[in-house]
Amino acid sequence: MASSRRCPVCPLSLLIVVVFLGFLPLTPVAAAPALPRGCFSKIFAFGDSYTDTGNTDSMTGPSAFQAVSNLPYGETFFHRPTNRYSDGRLVVDFLAQALGHPLLPPYLHSKELDRENGANFAYAGSTALDYEFYVKNNVTFDLTNTSLQTQLHWFSSFLESSGGRAVDVGSALFWVGEIGANDYAYSYYSSVPYTTIRTLAIKNTADFLQALLRKGAKYIVVQGMPLLGCLPLTMFLAPNDARDQYGCVKNGNARAYEHNSLLLTKIQALRAANPDAVIVFADYANAHRQILEHSRLFGFEEPINTCCGSGGPQNFDITATCGSGATSMVTSQKAKACANPRAFIIWDGVHFTEAMNNALWGLFSGGGYCSPTLDALFIKKRCTHQTH
Repeated sequence: MASSRRCPVCPLSLLIVVVFLGFLPLTPVAAAPALPRGCFSKIFAFGDSYTDTGNTDSMTGPSAFQAVSNLPYGETFFHRPTNRYSDGRLVVDFLAQALGHPLLPPYLHSKELDRENGANFAYAGSTALDYEFYVKNNVTFDLTNTSLQTQLHWFSSFLESSGGRAVDVGSALFWVGEIGANDYAYSYYSSVPYTTIRTLAIKNTADFLQALLRKGAKYIVVQGMPLLGCLPLTMFLAPNDARDQYGCVKNGNARAYEHNSLLLTKIQALRAANPDAVIVFADYANAHRQILEHSRLFGFEEPINTCCGSGGPQNFDITATCGSGATSMVTSQKAKACANPRAFIIWDGVHFTEAMNNALWGLFSGGGYCSPTLDALFIKKRCTHQTH
């Protein structure tokens, strides 16, 4: 199956990345010391709950995860909930810190002064398809009414209301986090064919990228999907589907790879039509697989089980999710966090732990899982590497 053209990670280079991630503390310096700071005037982020740094909360996010405003969310790094769907930082947080930026403020809950270095428009539960499509097709499972088009509207409003000061879009970095997983999840039990969802999700994502390019974006990183079949939620929804050697749902992972392959094809077309721009594809699925296959080397003891869960298979039950205080209908237990989140890849059944996000960022920033590498952004912008 086609995937991004990346440099194979040989055992030695993998060991270097793992040693780097495992022995250095999770600090802004340790996250990516080779990246040049001050290269980009601003960072703008988009996506869903994998990238949302606080636009949603327990009242507005997906109904299955309505405890994001409660501990133990945020316990590892922030020591309090920040409405991030993790125990700590997300990949986009490590990106911002590595580039010398403050953590990106959520657009909906920040003031003008807070956005001097950019803003995060990602919204948990967001879809690539518009909300109206799901209403028309009677799809209501855990549905939010926010899509990529909504986020594009917010970004346009941001540009129009920047205090009379023009925003230099061409000198900013755009991080387009994973999008589309919610489309597949929301429509799982519906009569809408999977292939229809896939085709429209890819098209809408490409149209979104084209809209950013038309607004003047020159430096864009696009994340693909992770291994959907290795998420406990997928295993919960498809308990009888065939599994691979890791216990992941084969069909879920196949769909993630299909999605990423088609998305990369669209990105390649956009590159050809916009030669002055650099569009990087972050190979989320293969980075996820690399960590899964070498989980012990990366310091993970639990590759598919949930850290914060209520017991049962993979320690996950959608009726009693992390922080909710609900009692599982299956195990009669309430969800609680594991003693050592750093040993787990999965945080709450869908989202990753800070340790996993840090490992992913290490592979994206220096492990050969971006095509072209992030260096292409800095070379195009004529930034120089700095040693910290």
